[in-house]
Amino acid sequence: MEHAVSHQRKLLVDHPVYSSIKDIEGIRIFMERHVFAVWDFMSLLKTLQSSLTCVGSPWLPVGNPETRYLINEIVTGEESDVDENGNRTSHFELYIRAMEQADADTGPISSFIKALQNGNPLVAAISSEQIPKGASHFMRSTFDTISTGKIHAIAAVFTFGREDLIPDMFLRLIDELKQKFPDRLDILHYYIQRHIEVDGGHHSEMARRMTMELCGDDPVKWEEAIAAVTKTLEARHTLWDSILAEL
Repeated sequence: MEHAVSHQRKLLVDHPVYSSIKDIEGIRIFMERHVFAVWDFMSLLKTLQSSLTCVGSPWLPVGNPETRYLINEIVTGEESDVDENGNRTSHFELYIRAMEQADADTGPISSFIKALQNGNPLVAAISSEQIPKGASHFMRSTFDTISTGKIHAIAAVFTFGREDLIPDMFLRLIDELKQKFPDRLDILHYYIQRHIEVDGGHHSEMARRMTMELCGDDPVKWEEAIAAVTKTLEARHTLWDSILAEL
């Protein structure tokens, strides 16, 4: 899998959007669009949990116990991690706090979440004019994959289209800006460091194991998984292009 999508992943790591962010205003523009990708990542995760474990009552044993363990541990880490003060929070909620601290505009993402809470259809919420077009396109790509019901492809997108495509130079930029604006970017800095610590290592390997188990020795499943990952990486590239245009 890694070899099949290595070109698309390299294009993302080398994308000029990172070097175009020069100051805190650039960080704000990035966060205001990236937050939608942070959100829809959770929908991929919860789709996997609902398909690979039992989340209803009466409880019944579902699937492979090893896979159940893998997905439930990832859910715990993503949904109930700790913030910079040791308080329980999801990574999405932590990102929102980072945006607020940086004075980024949380209006569009807040309106989007409220629309869903009020029962508005997902398609209508995603198509809102308040949502940047690149972010809207990215979310549609994600939910297109989810709607297929092909759990092996969804797992592959979760695994290989994750938020682990952040180059070292961008991490250094955040670190440098944090030194200049400690009261504006220390939560974002914590989020990224925590993300690398939790998602980039242990969870990344767990997700790979899950995808390998779901695809098994079936060449059709692997082809479908590669196609889904390629599509989501291309959508991510479009999102990065849209951020670059704003910068």
